[in-house]
Amino acid sequence: MDLDRSPLAVPFPDAPRIAGVTTRVARAQYKEWDRCDLTYVELCEGSSVAGVFTQSACPSSEVELGRENVAQGAARALVVNAGNSNAFTGYRGREAVEQIMDQVADHLGCPREQVFVSSTGVIGVPLPKDKAREGIDAALAAQECSWENAALTIGTTDTFAKGATASAMIGDQRVELVGIIKGSGMIAPDMATMLGYIFTDAAVHPGFLQECLSRANTQTFSCITVDSDTSTSDTVMAFATGKAGNSQLTSFDDPGADAFAAALHDVCRQLARLVVRDGEGASKFIEIAVAGAASDESARKVALSIANSPLVKTAIAGEDANWGRVVMAVGKAGEPADRDKLAIGFGGTWCAKDGLPVEGYDEAPVAEHLRGDEVRIDIDLGMGDGSATVWTCDLTHGYISINADYRS
Repeated sequence: MDLDRSPLAVPFPDAPRIAGVTTRVARAQYKEWDRCDLTYVELCEGSSVAGVFTQSACPSSEVELGRENVAQGAARALVVNAGNSNAFTGYRGREAVEQIMDQVADHLGCPREQVFVSSTGVIGVPLPKDKAREGIDAALAAQECSWENAALTIGTTDTFAKGATASAMIGDQRVELVGIIKGSGMIAPDMATMLGYIFTDAAVHPGFLQECLSRANTQTFSCITVDSDTSTSDTVMAFATGKAGNSQLTSFDDPGADAFAAALHDVCRQLARLVVRDGEGASKFIEIAVAGAASDESARKVALSIANSPLVKTAIAGEDANWGRVVMAVGKAGEPADRDKLAIGFGGTWCAKDGLPVEGYDEAPVAEHLRGDEVRIDIDLGMGDGSATVWTCDLTHGYISINADYRS
């Protein structure tokens, strides 16, 4: 399936190499396509790992094993398969994952629990073990590749490679962070919502790395939605090689810990927004900011009710300033709201306040704002101090076309 590049695409950043990380790609040919579809990342001894995974009740074996093994805190390798999610494939799917883990562990001379595997693509087709074995062999013999090639290889319906960078100072030592991610459809904020991987040369204890990643996830990956559907395979992981030479971070009491956590949050936020910018069929990037809610979590639920509304998303696709659809989405969210305190605005122009259209409301500036490719919706519930921001995209005919033909 050939897809046109998203009109919201952005260039891949100039990402530095991370000491202790080697990336390679290969052709396992999980599908009949002319591209690499297996990414292999080797990590130096002593690397820490953290992860957040889908909350789907029907996860893949990759997710189940990842959840189990991330607790031991160490990683030596990551393998990502594209084109086949290996989900809902029973014992055959698990055997395929364990084969990959054993093959890489034998090569590295490490415990199999330090080899992490992710797969993405069609559900219900067991990962072919022969293709996986040959793909791993090819990856182990391949030349090191760029971050952009690694990002391209993990994609499925993605139309551009997605990456992000950040840095932080820990004492006198500068540490680097690089993240890559895939995601375009089946995106909903029930963590995770894609496959994403962040690498840093900082020395970070796995427990603190997990704390930082979980915190960042709450305000980034758990605040995006394309179509309200949560994947069976969603995974976001962070790996820290310790090669920067800083004193290991173990808690927020350590010097530089706040700076590192902020850099990790920044990378997560960049990656999350990139997924929305590549939403299947998307033509507009939408930011929904809710204030005045009873709590931050209540604000998030209201924002997601708006973001997941097909009526709101199609109105924006059609550049229709129909703020009544936002009222509908607020009302159905099941959160504290008062019609007579509600205010709604688009692009800095308030359309309604105190349960009524704004007196003298001029739709012209709103219509002009909606003609752009970035749209902002503001909601003030007038109930309290809770706030949240969620990112989504519009819903176009392109989404239907992509998903109607997904398996072809």
